[in-house]
Amino acid sequence: MSSANLSRAETSARARALDVHSYHVELDLRGAVDPDRTGFPTVTTVEFTASTPETWLDFLGDSVESVTVNGDLIPVVYDGARITVSGLREINVVTIVATGRYSRSGEGLHRFLDPVDGETYLYTQYEPADARRVFACFEQPDLKGAHTFVVTAPAHWQVISNQAVDHRQRGGDNQTVTFAPTLPISTYITAIVAGPYHRIDSSWSTGELTVPLRLLCRASLSEHLDADEILQVTSEGLDFYAEHFDYPYPFGKYDQVFVPEYNLGAMENPGCVTFTEAYVFRGAATEAQYQARANTILHEMAHMWFGDLVTMKWWDDLWLKESFADYMGSLVSAEATKYTDAWVAFANRRKAWAYLQDQLPTTHPIVADIVDLEAAKLNFDGITYAKGASVLKQLVAYVGRDAFFEGARRYFRAHAYGNTTLDDLLSELSTTSGRDLTEWARAWLQTTGVSTLTIEPAGDGRYDIVQTEPRPHRLAVGCYDHDSAGDLIRAHRAEIDIDDAHTAIDLPEAPLILLNDDDLTYAKIRLDERSLNTVESSLDRVRDPLARGLIWSALWNATRDGELTATRYIAMARRFSTDEPNLSLLTAVLANAPAAIEHYLPAAARPDARAAWLDAMWHGLGSAEPGSGTQLAFARAVGAAAAMDAHRAADLRAILDGATPAPTGLALDADLRWAWWTALTATGYADKPDLDDELRRDDTATGRTAHLRAMTARPRAEVKAHAWAAICADHALTNDHLDATIGGFRAGARRDLTGPYDSDYFAILRDTWSERSIEIARRIVLGLFPATDTLDQVDAWLAANADAPGALRRLVVEQRDHLARDLRVQHANEA
Repeated sequence: MSSANLSRAETSARARALDVHSYHVELDLRGAVDPDRTGFPTVTTVEFTASTPETWLDFLGDSVESVTVNGDLIPVVYDGARITVSGLREINVVTIVATGRYSRSGEGLHRFLDPVDGETYLYTQYEPADARRVFACFEQPDLKGAHTFVVTAPAHWQVISNQAVDHRQRGGDNQTVTFAPTLPISTYITAIVAGPYHRIDSSWSTGELTVPLRLLCRASLSEHLDADEILQVTSEGLDFYAEHFDYPYPFGKYDQVFVPEYNLGAMENPGCVTFTEAYVFRGAATEAQYQARANTILHEMAHMWFGDLVTMKWWDDLWLKESFADYMGSLVSAEATKYTDAWVAFANRRKAWAYLQDQLPTTHPIVADIVDLEAAKLNFDGITYAKGASVLKQLVAYVGRDAFFEGARRYFRAHAYGNTTLDDLLSELSTTSGRDLTEWARAWLQTTGVSTLTIEPAGDGRYDIVQTEPRPHRLAVGCYDHDSAGDLIRAHRAEIDIDDAHTAIDLPEAPLILLNDDDLTYAKIRLDERSLNTVESSLDRVRDPLARGLIWSALWNATRDGELTATRYIAMARRFSTDEPNLSLLTAVLANAPAAIEHYLPAAARPDARAAWLDAMWHGLGSAEPGSGTQLAFARAVGAAAAMDAHRAADLRAILDGATPAPTGLALDADLRWAWWTALTATGYADKPDLDDELRRDDTATGRTAHLRAMTARPRAEVKAHAWAAICADHALTNDHLDATIGGFRAGARRDLTGPYDSDYFAILRDTWSERSIEIARRIVLGLFPATDTLDQVDAWLAANADAPGALRRLVVEQRDHLARDLRVQHANEA
């Protein structure tokens, strides 16, 4: 990736030499409807001051036609990533005429053809540094400027950007739309959306401020867009932020666009937030899915202040926006919407992501050392999001809620439209709380690793809390006992500060002692033996969902660490999943148990465990309340389990073919049908005619992607060979189709079909990284990593490739660590 991989050192030097005033960007998108047209004209005029005679603009495109500096044409010096501009004066106007390239990878200007109506849809995605795929720019967050976009496109299209339309000129079949200039923002949060999107208009008002609201999605998805629910959450979020931030929403309008083949959950482009259209539910959805979507909506909305109004100077401080947004998403969900148990999902699922990431050898502090853009791309991870949010939750408890929000308000006012570092935020919070946060920041933001907390009886009602990797915690300890109905309820709660490896505490006798009750701190917890026995017999009698979430989390972490046998965890998952009323917890358990089977059980034990798990899921489907989210969750789990074991294949086929009625109340929608057909295909009980028939029922973009995955899942050597060749060599595969091909290649339990490619995987790594975009390369590196039974091949590659790009080595090192954990825990479970 050579000169495209910008370093912190060189961008810092460029920032010292330049001050950007404005961009004027003209894009001609009329040719987008012609699939043979790979590029589009792009003209950028940027005004800036300079204290250097020469610099460069960033651009990743097909070609650069001309460069004009202060009215004079200069020779084009372009290496495929950087355009050199020379002859600079103190005040400069530079114009770049170039040709950009439509994207198929979700990076830059992505082009999508809807098979339902034949229409073309465009959208941009830039974070961390892909605005340069659309227009020439200074691609770094601390060179903010006002952006004016002028877009020429077909007349019947919606054309959307960060700001409202200033004027529109129509002529024949085309239109030219000029948008009002943005406020000073970074290049990576500018946005263009264009196409015949379906649109719904609304508004939100405080009385003093009215913000136009719009929802957009592809026309063929419009019947599935539940606009009232989305707008309700949007309005509740804006109400909360208006009250607590006391800084008026700064970006005029608030559009939310659901776009196809999206690499992320969402992106916080001010005034033009983009979301994966997976959040437009084509069929039945569980309460957990609605809650997750609400959390994402509120997460992106928080970015309007944390990230867009005030932006980190460089990607080291990515947490300044992502940790805050992750924290606020759960907080606002719990306090301003109907999803009042959002912290349960956070404690059980988001923090699981953080715990996993923080135990890798590549873990990093929340405030990370990001030397270049490749490192930045890989730092959108569980540390930056979930660990950072967990630590912020602790910080709020530490400084006090009022001091936290007052500090945030001061931060916005002091740094609006500017760039900041850690010290800027800590300064405001220290002032409002009266606490020196230097030591807190050192302990939590500038260190790595997750502590493990255990509790041991010391006699006479005294206990010893034991902490690995000691750091300061404020935590609660809950003592749970049976009430007259037999339910386990909290009978005693003690809050305590701990800092050392051992801390004494007095507690009453109780069958269940729960460390970190109420989830006040960031740490893995272990259950003592008595509490574990209580849970094993009575987990379903714990009535508080947050307590159950913490228990499920403790069980899973102990299983991953080899301290709780996988068979014991899986047995509890089979027994208690049918009685778990919280859909977020149920979804996590239904994912973790099969992961335990495939990763932590010895190979010889897996066939019986797979069959037993499929039967448990089948029973759960049959016993769930008709039409409930629980029923839907079990139906999906049946599909996942049936891909690994075939003894329910005849039952599934009978339902899909209509010979046997589906369980009462079950919405056998297109997505669920594809999941079941893919399971049948992976086990050899369905083939191309079945899948082609299903595609005729669901000939949509989603249906075609599902068809591709199922076709690639067929357990035949020639199918896997074709899939491997496509993954490695077919650069025309879109991001979604690449994922589908990788998913199908890996589907099922047939290592005999994928194992022959283990050596090929390591042979293609370097070329894949150098020839593909980082997003596509990352998917291939992670998706094809082989599940071998030794570390020999990966260790040999790492030893022979010490000079490989750091980001590539990081991915391989992380996958090696996951494999090493699998092998280590499998050995422990054999014993």
